[in-house]
Amino acid sequence: MDITLQYFDGCPNWLIADERLRLLAGERPDIVLGYQLIDTVDAAEQAGFHGSPTILVNGVDAFGDASAPVALACRRYMTEAGPAGAPSLTQLSDALG
Repeated sequence: MDITLQYFDGCPNWLIADERLRLLAGERPDIVLGYQLIDTVDAAEQAGFHGSPTILVNGVDAFGDASAPVALACRRYMTEAGPAGAPSLTQLSDALG
């Protein structure tokens, strides 16, 4: 399973998502974790980037919201504990099956 973490440097939340994804990848040898830096508005538009962090599972946004705007912005996730800057470990595990 290919996981791509899309991010931009101005958002610290991608580091939290990265930490959680690395934990899961350490438990699952089928996970190949990659990274895609989105550093311009043009790159965001080309990638259909809806904010940092975005987690793609085999090329598909695991937490996709078609109504979210394409932008260089920090993304918000609704977690069990309320709004957060990254999905919870449980949400990521569920999304990866």
